[in-house]
Amino acid sequence: MNSETEETQLEEQPTCNHIHLARRTNNHVNISKSLKNKLRNSCTCSAKKAKKTFTGFFPVIRWLPKYDFKENTWGDVMSGLIIGIILVPQAIAYSLLAGLKPIYSLYTSFFANLIYFIMGTSRHVSVGIFSLLSLMVGQVVDREVQLAGFDLDDEVFKDIKDGNATDFIMNITTNMECGKECYAISVAAALTLTAGIYQLLMGIFRLGFLSIYLSEPMLDGFATGASLTILTAQVKYLLGIKIPRSPGIGMLVTTWINIFKNIQTTNMCDVVTSAICIAVLVAAKELGDRYKDKIKIPLPTELVVIVVATLVSHYCNLNEVYGSSVSGVIPTGFIPPKVPDFGLMGKIAVDAIPLAVVSFAFTISLSEMFAKKYAYAVKANQEMFAIGFCNIIPSFFHCFATSAALAKTLVKTSTGCKTQVSSVVSAIVVLLVLLFFAPLFYSLQKCVLACIIIVSLRGALRKFKDLPALWRLNKVDAVVWSLTVCSSALISTEIGLMVGVVFSMLCLIVRTQVPHTAMLSHIQDTVFYEDGDRYENLLPIPKTKIFRFECPLHYANKDYFLKALFKKIIRQKKMLKKLNKAQKGKEQEDVKNSDNHDIHIELLSKKNDFKTIILDCSSIAFLDMSGINTLKTVLKDYKEVQISILLACCNTSVIDALRRGAYFGKEDKDIKNMLFYSIHDAVQFAREKELAATDSTV
Repeated sequence: MNSETEETQLEEQPTCNHIHLARRTNNHVNISKSLKNKLRNSCTCSAKKAKKTFTGFFPVIRWLPKYDFKENTWGDVMSGLIIGIILVPQAIAYSLLAGLKPIYSLYTSFFANLIYFIMGTSRHVSVGIFSLLSLMVGQVVDREVQLAGFDLDDEVFKDIKDGNATDFIMNITTNMECGKECYAISVAAALTLTAGIYQLLMGIFRLGFLSIYLSEPMLDGFATGASLTILTAQVKYLLGIKIPRSPGIGMLVTTWINIFKNIQTTNMCDVVTSAICIAVLVAAKELGDRYKDKIKIPLPTELVVIVVATLVSHYCNLNEVYGSSVSGVIPTGFIPPKVPDFGLMGKIAVDAIPLAVVSFAFTISLSEMFAKKYAYAVKANQEMFAIGFCNIIPSFFHCFATSAALAKTLVKTSTGCKTQVSSVVSAIVVLLVLLFFAPLFYSLQKCVLACIIIVSLRGALRKFKDLPALWRLNKVDAVVWSLTVCSSALISTEIGLMVGVVFSMLCLIVRTQVPHTAMLSHIQDTVFYEDGDRYENLLPIPKTKIFRFECPLHYANKDYFLKALFKKIIRQKKMLKKLNKAQKGKEQEDVKNSDNHDIHIELLSKKNDFKTIILDCSSIAFLDMSGINTLKTVLKDYKEVQISILLACCNTSVIDALRRGAYFGKEDKDIKNMLFYSIHDAVQFAREKELAATDSTV
């Protein structure tokens, strides 16, 4: 459509008078006075304030007296029983990942449930053993045990044919330097205490907001990469082969090399057992997923598999006849508490940082997810305190790191959980196993535990199927996910977490440095304007260019702003082609390759077929000093070639920044002719100005 038609269209639009809104008086807050008031309020103590602080730190005091027994008891008891039944086999299985005896996993599950019941703000989250954290603990334990001179190839769960659980506990309580197992739990307890202290400090300094910088693709990629490492670590148990443990960087590759080197020593009894267990577990999971609407209570498949496998192993004597590796003695009762070894904390202080971050990130994200789903509020900072104390207090009772776990939380909600009373029920189930039933698992094969772990990774490993859809949805997020998976699996989980965080932050920075820019055109018969490159049938504005910069303007992207403005408005290639006819040799190449803004303005002066540039500032959230100076430079340079710069759709923070920078002249004398509240107002002003100039010329 030609310019005459466009002019006709603009004439048909209602002429908008230039609006100038009067700003309200901004009552500036006295910062010094505000700080003094906050300090005074913080330091003032009253009975009411003390009660509020105490009940805020222990939320159970608020909600437990109001507990609705008629409404909530059945759902809480049933979900607690089911989670407790699931917890026991998972706790025993995840002890393989942590490189510790099963008794410590049961301790961890017991204490974590009770502490979160007292301090947590989420009604549905299930806190306890988590495969990812168990792997991270196990990697640190393996490294420190190896550095201490112990043999990693020696089995962690050494079969005890003579003696009993009482002797085992007496050995630990009378001599904590008893050997590799004692040193391993000492390392795990010190690591857990350190991670808990980090989380407590983050809560004190209110750093819970840091979890927002852990993007969802990065966390998913980290969990998937760690799942590959977990799967790899369990293969040796599935095949019943003995290979050296490979802690540290490149664990996945090294382990697979050792597996293929020792594949001839495969124990067929373990292979057959593993195949049967995986088939049963996967079939039960698939049936549960398919008929979850009809089956209200999840099938306790893991417990059934463990009971049947233990009975078969015991009565068929698989350990002695076929050499199948079994769990060995799991003692009953509690080991007396012991202060973690502070001498070890210096060695594992750095390792505790990613452990603390992953633990609180998963806990807070799950708490907020289910709070949103069931329409209630959680306090991120209190969640930090809760998970911190779930690590600090149990570390004195020979436990290791915990966090919220998605799979168990989903089971809780699907079985009618209403409050954290269900966690107390789960803790009672674990307590019964600790006091009475633990020795019954003596003959349980380790390959069965490995099968439970591997099948539990289905959700994380299925993320590979979602990668094509993620690529179509957002390519940057797909790259973040892929890079985090590869670095977590092929290098190490800690380095993978660091790579994922750094790369996702870099992607965010790059997006703000090189944002999308657009030239806007008129939508016919409206007062709206859109990107002419992305929409058809838009009308160009005669002698006016509208430029949109879709990002805050600051020191990191000011140069890109200038280049994009020139390229979008002038169509640099056409201008350079015309200029080439008048220039020769090196001078010609210098202009082509130049990023100098002054040269761009010089080119502009040679062919000026428009009079106004409108900057759509609707996407500019803020300006820093460099951004203000950039706009002032644009205003000055384009004014030299008789082109007006108009601003439209600025928010109040941008307007205030420009006023402070004297962009609108002394005492804002030119603000009415430079600032407009809509693009259409600016277009009408430019058109009227052009008509007035034409009339005066005539």
